[in-house]
Amino acid sequence: MAVLGGLENFDKNLLKSDALHQYILETSVYPREHEQLKALRETSEKHIMGIMSLPPEEGQLLNMLIKVLSAKKTLEIGVFTGYSLLATALALPRDGKITAIDIDKSYYEIGLPFIQKAGVENKIKFIESEAMPVLDKMLQEVNDDVLYDFAFVDADKNNYAKYHERLIKLVKVGGIIAYDNTLWFGSVAEVDPSFPKEALEMREFLLKHNKFLASDTRIEISQISIGDGLTICHRVL
Repeated sequence: MAVLGGLENFDKNLLKSDALHQYILETSVYPREHEQLKALRETSEKHIMGIMSLPPEEGQLLNMLIKVLSAKKTLEIGVFTGYSLLATALALPRDGKITAIDIDKSYYEIGLPFIQKAGVENKIKFIESEAMPVLDKMLQEVNDDVLYDFAFVDADKNNYAKYHERLIKLVKVGGIIAYDNTLWFGSVAEVDPSFPKEALEMREFLLKHNKFLASDTRIEISQISIGDGLTICHRVL
């Protein structure tokens, strides 16, 4: 049975050389990977939906961004087993808090034992829900004291544009919104003939989203070829 419309047959790594990717992992990523991140990664890779897990080199980057920002309050839309969530929680100070939203808590529960062993469960508020109603409720209660320092989005690509309009009001000026999968297995530039039809539909949403972000004067952006694309948006207005 095909998983995710056949995307499990494709590789998130956009580097042309697998050897180069392995060199990066073994030289710079794995030696610094927290033991519970490693254990969660290995567990997630064995899952039938393992392709949804965040690449460890991307987790390392998110961890560093959180520290550079001195972030204390973050938001995550789309959790899966929680690799990015754990990477973020480990970077936050003791009084840091993450609001994590996902429609399926069962995936989060796979990662929860590793989060608990890392001693950071107290930093996480998990909400099992579609993201839009939660974000809309947050907007009703928004003020300068409750704005977020950082938001990470790795969820339904067809709603990225809607998420953006909400997050731009929920993340403070000077904060960061990061969108995962924005190069979509490299298909935004070149489509493999065997690329699944369902994935092509997501490609169209991402093409529009990428174009919009590039023209949005409220943010500065950097689109990075890590995993299958990460776009970092720095809110300036």
